[in-house]
Amino acid sequence: MTYRVENANRRVEKQILRLPRQVRNRVARAILELEANPRPHRCKKLVDDIYRVRVGRYRVIYKIFDSEKLVLIGKVARRSEDTYSDIEELF
Repeated sequence: MTYRVENANRRVEKQILRLPRQVRNRVARAILELEANPRPHRCKKLVDDIYRVRVGRYRVIYKIFDSEKLVLIGKVARRSEDTYSDIEELF
C-alpha cells in the first residue's frame, strides 16, 4: 500500500531548500518514509486527517487522503508558537 507524496504548494519546496543540509536530509528521509507508512508510530494527529511528524526541532505537517493514496505536505518549519496556527488553511 504505497502512497504518493506531494507538496501542497511551491512554498513547501522553498521551506525545505532553506533548511540546513543535515536537517534537509533528515526531513527528506522522513517524507520519503511517509510513502510506505503515512501514519508512523512517531506521528501525531492534529485535526481530522492532518498529522505532524517530528524531525529534531523541525515539524513536517501533512494531510492524508486515504481514498486517493495521497500524502500532501503542507508545511515544514522549525517548532515555534506559529508552527501550528491556521494549519487547516495549508491544504
